[in-house]
Order: sequence, then structure tokens, then C-alpha cells
Amino acid sequence: MSAIILTTINARYIHASLGLRWLYANLGELQPQARIQEYTLTDQITDMAEKILDATPKVVGIGVYIWNAAQVRQLVGVLKRVAPETVVVLGGPEVSHLPLRVDLNEADYIIQGEGERAFAGLCRAILAQKPPTQRIIQSEPVEVDSLAPPYALYTDEDLAHRLIYVEASRGCPFRCEFCLSSIDPRVRPFAIDRFLADMEALWQRGARTFKFVDRTFNANPGLALQILDYFLEKSTPFHVHFEVIPDHFPEAIKQRLARFPAGTLQLEVGIQTLDAQTAANISRRLDLDRIRDNLAFLERETTAHLHVDLIVGLPGESIAQFGRNLNALVSLTRGEIQIGVLKKLSGTTINRHDHAHGMVYSPDPPYEILCNNLIGFTEMQAMKRLARFWDLIYNSGNFHRTAPLLWQDGDVFAGFAAFSRWLYGQTLATWQIGLPRLCELLFTFLVQEKGMTETEVADSLAADILVIKGRVLPKVVQEHVSRVPAERRSLGESLTRRQQRHHQA
Repeated sequence: MSAIILTTINARYIHASLGLRWLYANLGELQPQARIQEYTLTDQITDMAEKILDATPKVVGIGVYIWNAAQVRQLVGVLKRVAPETVVVLGGPEVSHLPLRVDLNEADYIIQGEGERAFAGLCRAILAQKPPTQRIIQSEPVEVDSLAPPYALYTDEDLAHRLIYVEASRGCPFRCEFCLSSIDPRVRPFAIDRFLADMEALWQRGARTFKFVDRTFNANPGLALQILDYFLEKSTPFHVHFEVIPDHFPEAIKQRLARFPAGTLQLEVGIQTLDAQTAANISRRLDLDRIRDNLAFLERETTAHLHVDLIVGLPGESIAQFGRNLNALVSLTRGEIQIGVLKKLSGTTINRHDHAHGMVYSPDPPYEILCNNLIGFTEMQAMKRLARFWDLIYNSGNFHRTAPLLWQDGDVFAGFAAFSRWLYGQTLATWQIGLPRLCELLFTFLVQEKGMTETEVADSLAADILVIKGRVLPKVVQEHVSRVPAERRSLGESLTRRQQRHHQA
């Protein structure tokens, strides 16, 4: 039996919830009465409820995010019908700001804001049979150094099989209107000595994959340098992920980034748009010259794996302008270019553009834009399909040599958009297209629609796809793959497995 169950529904098993561990670590004397239970989107709602209620809890705290809000609504419904006496408390980004667009009225309490102190206090009151009368509890940002750290709560299984999420600071100094992080402009760093001691404790237990959730890791160069130095001192292979702003790389940080061995460093670089007027529309600072210089440095002087973001549907940005942005980024970086679709998150100020730019959004999570005054609904649907196919072809790493054949005239966006339209016409799907089938479709398009010879396309695909056994590939590709030396096939298998692990993360 546990008086308190802390739970959430993660997108995947590999994603361990840092938020639940923060809450548990700061329950104080209530810790012995609490337990963490994590689930994933593939789990059945009734199975989750059964396992939660097995402990006969008095309080169930659930973390709500954009990816699980609909499932949480169902879970709360089951819990309150089966065990109406159980107090259900919700917290997390999806319930921290008004309006609440998923009906969560069956929950007993909602904590809005950072919940470490508020949740512990609420649990004490409920267990003492003195529950508060207000349903929505507003929680102010906490003093981060007053919190008990959560990192010892990662289990040995977590360390062996899951991403280890850590944070060296909270808040973001920038005011990008589409982002929830802009709501908290005061950056609050954790005491660096204590933080690094926690990292060392994880390291000694075998942790080798660290994903920092700081919104702007390089905003505080002094803090960033100490963390980079910590990892650079390690001789054992590891992997560390930082989210960085693209126009703020002081020379000292550049020197450190250049020293990371291949395969150890991943940088998520938030671009979103390369159009100065669009950036101004959404209060995003944009120093284009510095962005180009820094991307060139990262490409030329480091071995970091880059993950660069662009957003479709920003107010005032047409499809043509988005296409120019994509073309420019492809010329600037060999890294992944993640094409996202604008979302309207409660609490952000992006809604101020709704009338002027005709912004229309889905009422359901993830609240993606449906159309605006520059991009119609049908065009937006096509762009969403393009983003998915871009992941399969470009970001997957499986077609480094063949993908550029789609845009031999130099217009990346136009070339890929043509392929995207054709591919959807052939499949009427954006999911469950296996790699052999995708290879066959790419071969067919390049030969039939682009006029290339079977041999030149097969040569390119054979160089890319060394691990496909040819069971559904065009015969000419099978023949080329079969002639690839065994040692190259082995190398290709190794590279593809590493790419699959990266994309799972």
C-alpha cells in the first residue's frame, strides 16, 4: 500500500520522467508513503488504473503534458468512477496555464506552476484530512537551490536503458511567443558544485547518456563552461545533449565544443525561422550573420551531431518563405533539420496574431495550426506530410547520397515537395512505410519522374542502403547491393543501428 502514487504517461519507455522524480525527492517525511509509477502511450488506460489502484492510494498525482493530455483525461475518468474517494491531483505544463483545453474537470485539484513545494503541502493537508477548498492551486517559481535533488531516484534499470534527464537551470531569458519557456524570463541556475556532484554520482553508477532540459544551455557561459569541462575530463565514451541558442557562442565555449570526441555531443539548435520580419513578429531575436558564422563553426570545427529546428505556419511567413529558409539551412548544415508545425499553447502570447493573420488551430492536442491567411488548410496538410517524409528520407540518415538527387537543380524545398506529393499519392499514408518499401518508392520516383537511369539511382541507393536484404527492392538495386563487399555491409549495419538508436532518443 502507498498513500501517494506519482504517475505520468511518457511518450516512450526510454523517456524517464524527471518531473515525477523532482516531486518525489521533495516530499520530505511523506516519501516512505509514496511510489512512482510510469506508463507509456502504448499502455491501456484500464491497465494503468488497475495498477495504480492496486496500492489503494489516497492521493494520485499525474503529470500532464501536450502528448498525454487526452489519455490523462481518460485515466482520471476511470480512477474517479472506480475509486471516487481517491484524490486526483494534476500538474505539469498542460494544466499550468489557462485556458484548459482538455476537459479535466473530474480531477480534484490542479497545481499550476512548479509543483515541488505545492504538491508536498497539498498531500500533507489531504492526509491530515484538512484538504484546501480551492481546486486550482497557484504555485510560484521555487528557489531551485532549496530543492532536494532527484537524481538518486534513477534506478539501475533507468541508467541502463533510458535517457537520463538533468537540468542545470530553469527559465529562459528570451520571449519567443510560441514557447512556454518564455513565460519564466528569470533564469535560475542550480549551484554548480552541487549539480556536478550529482552528475558524478550518476556517472559512478554507470550513467553515460545525459539529456539536459535547460532551454538555453549557453545563455550563461560561465555555467556552461564548467559543465562542458566536467564532461571533457571523462575518458569513457558517453553522450550528452544540450539545447543551445544559435547566436551566442563565446570563444571559450567554441574551444570546448571543438574538443568533444566524435559521437559524444548532440546540440539542438533552435532556429525556427531565418526571416527577419517573421522573427520580429514573434519577438524572437535573430542575428543572421552570427547564426551563419556559428553554424559554419559547428560544421567545420566540431564533430557535434546537430539538430536544427524550423517551424511551419508562423504568423506572416508564407510557404515560399519557409522554402527559402529550408534551402538556406540545408546549405549551412549537414545535421538533422526538424520541420515542426506551429502549436498554440495555453499561456503563450502567440494568440495575439490570431485575428491579424487569420490563425486557425486544432482544438485538440497538440493544438497544431490548421491554416492562416497565407497557407490554406489543404496546403498546411501537405506541409505536415512533407515534414513526416522529410524525417523518413533526410533526417533518418539512410539516404545521405540519394536524397540530394531529388533537388539536383539546387531548390531543396521545391524538389522535396514534388516528391512528397508523389509519395503520398502512391501510399496514401505517412506512417508504417518500411525502409525497403521506401527505398523502392524513391527508386521509382527518381527513374520515372526525374528521368534518371536505373543504374545511376541503383548505384546511389546501394551506397546508402547497405543493410537491406533486397526482398522487395527493384531487381537492379538488389544486384548492386549484392556486389557490395561484406566488410562495407557490416559497416552499414553498424551505422544504421546507431542512427536508429539516435532517432529513438
